[in-house]
Amino acid sequence: MSLTFIGAGNMAGALIGGLIASGRPVAELRAVDPSETARARVAGQHGIAVAADASPFAPDDVVVLAVKPQIMQPVARGLAPLLQGNLVISVAAGILMQDLGRWLGGHTRLVRVMPNTPSLIGEGVSALTAGPGAGEADLALAESLLGTVGPVLRVDDEAALDAVTAVSGSGPAYVFRWMEAMIAAATDMGLSEAQARLLVLQTFKGASALAMASDETPATLRENVTSKGGTTAAALEAMNAGDIGGLIGRAMLAARDRSVELGRELGKDG
Repeated sequence: MSLTFIGAGNMAGALIGGLIASGRPVAELRAVDPSETARARVAGQHGIAVAADASPFAPDDVVVLAVKPQIMQPVARGLAPLLQGNLVISVAAGILMQDLGRWLGGHTRLVRVMPNTPSLIGEGVSALTAGPGAGEADLALAESLLGTVGPVLRVDDEAALDAVTAVSGSGPAYVFRWMEAMIAAATDMGLSEAQARLLVLQTFKGASALAMASDETPATLRENVTSKGGTTAAALEAMNAGDIGGLIGRAMLAARDRSVELGRELGKDG
């Protein structure tokens, strides 16, 4: 079995790197991208075969669609005549399987995946769901491929991927924004940029690692470091006065709703 990546950008590179690190032979991997720069980068980093155009796929070739959602329609239409019942895995945000399948000439052996950018360093998390023509073996295969760059969650309903997008797909940006604000506040209080960055980033890393290692809920962990009348309590009171919980909830709903809108917009035939 070989894997062909359509698109050789960052996410494809992350998955290719994870597969090779997990023991997948380089000879089983190839990437197709019209950009000479992208092809040179992925070939140089991973030593895999690259091509500017796709050729007909062998029946057992797994096709991973890793192109920008905005160009998925013409790319999929171009691939339709090359498919021979292959498993097609899409990592493109917002593209519904019913639309992708239509562009692929009625192809239904599809698995749709929502990864996130920490996959670039093997610390991602992905969710996936199967199309009507994909079986348990296809899901298991897709899960094993994505599992090389982090945990994988299965969801039964494709609509749940809009919520996944709002949580983990867009989630790294929320964390980076929080880091940005804390670093700015720390420098306002007199720390240097380097000092602030170290303190903030290590605090996020350590807190996340503690939460992952603990059986306690984040609420309990928060309570464990919050002394009545202390500094942490003062900070949390200020956050609650600004409705921090409501703000986060509204932000995530906005991301979920935009994901739904994008699915409708991108699914229109051009």
